[in-house]
Amino acid sequence: MKNYRKELWFNVPTRRAFVNITPQVEECLRESGIREGLVLVNAMHITASVFINDDESGLHHDYDVWLEKLAPHEPVSQYRHNVGEDNADAHMKRQIMGREVVVAVTDGELDFGTWEQIFYGEFDGRRKKRALVKIIGE
Repeated sequence: MKNYRKELWFNVPTRRAFVNITPQVEECLRESGIREGLVLVNAMHITASVFINDDESGLHHDYDVWLEKLAPHEPVSQYRHNVGEDNADAHMKRQIMGREVVVAVTDGELDFGTWEQIFYGEFDGRRKKRALVKIIGE
């Protein structure tokens, strides 16, 4: 069995954003030479997420509004974690959106359902963060 590992780095200029990373993951798959196996992609920071869904701007807007209702950023004083910090909401948003995804690799391609894409979700941006791509298979 072969394996491959690569870190994808991000520096999102805004506090929150959803970045389609499918092309970068597909490039990793090509680099790996693996034709059958599994791809794991996970956020390597506790205020960021990796998830699969549709690349549709209305949906991304709805996610942003929904997450802000569930875990509003302000007032930061509402969170105990925020003693000296202001990102408790980002931790909660990450918990809701998830840490990682696993995608099957079939015949050298990501084996997605209709409209599925991989996203990096940033909830406390404006600094350098990373996601891990790990591919195993033959």
